Amino acid sequence: MRLDKYLKTTRIIKRRTVANEACDAGKVIVNNKPARASYDVKIGDIIEINMGQKPLKVKVLNISDYVKKENAVDYYQVIE
Repeated sequence: MRLDKYLKTTRIIKRRTVANEACDAGKVIVNNKPARASYDVKIGDIIEINMGQKPLKVKVLNISDYVKKENAVDYYQVIE
């Protein structure tokens, strides 16, 4: 699954266009490397998002095309 779509479906970032723009601006880092929106997310990847006041670091636990709002937190684990 594409990185921008993963961030949107898990509700880490509210809109896919915002996720896409964050990737283009270099604010999203996957496994210590700047990632493009087209990056193919895999289970176990570490995603760092440097937007806003506090950076967010998550580990990918699961991948799915559709995630219910209540279950979105089951697809990633916040680190730090």
